[in-house]
Amino acid sequence: MFQLIVKLLGLIMILAGVILIYDARIITKRFFGFGDQNEGASGLKILGFILAIVGGLIIYFSM
Repeated sequence: MFQLIVKLLGLIMILAGVILIYDARIITKRFFGFGDQNEGASGLKILGFILAIVGGLIIYFSM
């Protein structure tokens, strides 16, 4: 049961990471009001990449 919960947590992290990577500019426009949106979008893409990698590692090592 615990292993299933850990795998679901990893999948959710991967999903959130991919969403952050592809929709970074839209999310930046909607939630942040600062002038330079390129830096905000880059930050969200980096965060999404890290989340996807960590989620993948969780799934990989929970076998």
